Amino acid sequence: MSHTVPQSPGTQRPPSIHARALITWLAIFPLVTVGFYAIEPFASDWNPVLRALVLSIVVVPLAVYLVVPQLMRAYQGVRARRS
Repeated sequence: MSHTVPQSPGTQRPPSIHARALITWLAIFPLVTVGFYAIEPFASDWNPVLRALVLSIVVVPLAVYLVVPQLMRAYQGVRARRS
C-alpha cells in the first residue's frame, strides 16, 4: 500500500528515478573517464579488478559527496525556474 504525503506550496517533489539515474550517470561517467586516464601511467600492468577497485574507491565518494549533490541542486534550480 502506498502512502502519499501532501506537498506544501514551498516544497518540491524529489526528482524522478529517471532524472536521478541520469544525474548519477552524469556524475560518474566523467569521473571514471578522468580517473581511468589518471591512473593509467602507474596502473597499466595491474589486474583489471584491482584497477576497478582503486578507481571506485576514489570515484564513488567524489560522486556521492560532491558531484551528485551539486548536480541535484542545479537540476532543482532549473526545475524551479520552469514552474
